[in-house]
Amino acid sequence: MGFVKPRKSKVAFKRYQVKFRRRRSGKTDYYARKRLNAQNKNKYNTPKYRFVIRFTNKDIVAQISYATIAGDIVIACAYGHELPRYGIKAGFTNYAAAYCVGLLLARRVLHRFQLHEEYFGNVDNVGQDYNVEAGSTRRPFKVLLDVGLARTTTGNRVFGALKGALDGGLDIPHSDRRFRGYHMGAKKIHAQLHRKYILGGHVADYMMTLREGDPEKYEAHFSQYIKQGLEAEDLDPMYTSAHAAIRADPSLKYTEKKSNVVKRSWKMKKLGYEERKLNLLARLKAFNSEE
Repeated sequence: MGFVKPRKSKVAFKRYQVKFRRRRSGKTDYYARKRLNAQNKNKYNTPKYRFVIRFTNKDIVAQISYATIAGDIVIACAYGHELPRYGIKAGFTNYAAAYCVGLLLARRVLHRFQLHEEYFGNVDNVGQDYNVEAGSTRRPFKVLLDVGLARTTTGNRVFGALKGALDGGLDIPHSDRRFRGYHMGAKKIHAQLHRKYILGGHVADYMMTLREGDPEKYEAHFSQYIKQGLEAEDLDPMYTSAHAAIRADPSLKYTEKKSNVVKRSWKMKKLGYEERKLNLLARLKAFNSEE
């Protein structure tokens, strides 16, 4: 084997600094987080609020939070699994559900700060872009969109949640170029197409296509819809009534804890001296009885 020149010296390895734990695990984009949380020094300890939206396989998590040295503080939250309370029976992670979760969080946080009457949001043209205007007494509640590691492509579900929060009355700096229905050539948003996605029209179209073309695949893909008795024609009124129900009562309802729940454990219980002694006597007695 020939001579191999070392690429890095011992000093280079001694000076190596590992990255943050959540960067190593690929969970946090610190480049974006630094810019979302950096605050002017002349604003002292004024919190910089973030509208945090995350998607899992079966749920949507939306939070209003701000950063401190000790960690992030969450002041309000909303989840996709809360939507059955407002009449949405299935489909808790699609674009329409994301809009509902964003609307729910916006109304909830405005109720907390007593801003819900002054900033009612957008009700009529849900497909059009909406920017809240400052009221006469108090300024609107301003937050910054935090999408995490999601790809910010046009029509992504995170922008459905953003649209719901905007229509709910929050002030979020944004552009309409990433909403579903934006046309790059015309440089404007197709409001009717966007409204269709907000009210689940794309899901309804897919349901009708599968129902006519491939009934077996329809039963597999929309089993929860079938179980709840939902048809393609029921989605538009379902989401419309859900928006009204969210505005009527956005309060957080805590689940009731069951008092008679038996805790399950798969660990062996650690026995004391007396218990071990009794077990040994029982084994000896059983062994002697067999003889």
